[in-house]
Order: sequence, then C-alpha cells, then structure tokens
Amino acid sequence: MTDSLSGEFTGEFTGGLWASISDIYGAILAHPFITGLTDGTLPADSFAFFVVQDGLYLKQYAAALAAVASRAPNPGATRMFARHAADAVAVERELHATLLPELGISAADAAAAEPAPANLAYTSYLLATIRGGSYAEGIGAVLPCYWIYWEVGKELLRRGSPDRRYQRWISTYGGEEFGAVVRDVIAEAEATGTSLSAAERTMVRRHFRTTSRYEWMFWDMGYRRESWPV
Repeated sequence: MTDSLSGEFTGEFTGGLWASISDIYGAILAHPFITGLTDGTLPADSFAFFVVQDGLYLKQYAAALAAVASRAPNPGATRMFARHAADAVAVERELHATLLPELGISAADAAAAEPAPANLAYTSYLLATIRGGSYAEGIGAVLPCYWIYWEVGKELLRRGSPDRRYQRWISTYGGEEFGAVVRDVIAEAEATGTSLSAAERTMVRRHFRTTSRYEWMFWDMGYRRESWPV
C-alpha cells in the first residue's frame, strides 16, 4: 500500500495502529474526492468547500495539539506539539491565502463560514478525548490527521493532477518536509505505546480508528458539500 508498512520507521505499536485502519485508508484512496483531485474531475465547488472547512478544522486541530502539548510528560514532546500547533495555523493560512482568491472566496466569506456537521463532530471528539483522557489517548486521536494526510499526499504526489490548484495542495502534504514532521510524531507514539497496558493500548487503538473514520468523513463532507439538514 505504502512504504509506511515496511517497518522503516514504525515499531510494533504504531505498525499495529496503521494495520488496524487498512480498510479505512483503502476507502479514502478510493473516494471520488481523492480520485477527482488526480484526474481533475473534482468539482471546483467541492474543493472550495473543503478548503474553507479545512481552515475551520485547523484552528480546532491547533487547539487539540496545544492540549496534547500541555499533557506531555517530557519537555521535548511539549515543544514538538506546541510547535506543530503553531505551524498548523501558519501553513494553512499561507496555503489558503493563495487558494481562496483563485477559488473565488473572500477572506470575509471564509471567516463567516460555520463548521459542517462532520467537521464539528470530528473536532469535538478530538478535544473531548484529549481533555478527558490520557496523554497516550490524545496522541492516538491526533495521529491519523498527520499520518493519513502524509500517506494520501504521497500517493497523490505520485499520481499528480492536471489542475494546478489541486497540485499545489497535494505538494504541501506529500512533501518530505511534512514527512519529517509525521515521522517525529510516530516516533513519539511508539515510545509512548511501549509502556502502556493492554487495556490502554486498546483505548488508543479505538481513538486512532475513530478519528481515521472521521478523516474519511471529512473527505466525503467536502465532496458532498455537507450542510446541516435543519
């Protein structure tokens, strides 16, 4: 599927986490949002909706990473997650500053948008898990966003896109700079997992699989331009 399963940088714990979502990751790669990015058939309206929702998501994801940083048991992990929280906002703002005008979306319209149902459910789950659970549970909850985006980005980078807007987005998440960030988080997850009990590992896997499902739901939300039914 990807070189992530080769054991190059995953250990027993994180390798097991990734293997546990092989069905979800396969469904993500087969989703028409993803295939539409590479063959150019993704409607521009769906991509624009996704970009706006992604901006809303990243603000909450940054808050989630900051919360994980506050729970970290060592200074290195605290600094890493705090830095990632700041970087998530900065990178996304830079990307959106370029993409939004090309998609015909003003900054005011983007700021006035409200989270779609799947977006709100995902971020609410993240924050509730981190604030109410252990440090390990927090890592399990935030890790799929890192890892799946990198894996999807690498696959999309391999395929390419005829649409320069889509290709720019792909290049952001498939590049080696982002890969180095993800490897660091996987390494922290592996180090944390080695000391967990069987029951704690089960809980982390549950969060990892749940937020991986939310990742699929987020792509689907963008494709359908999901709105509140009432």
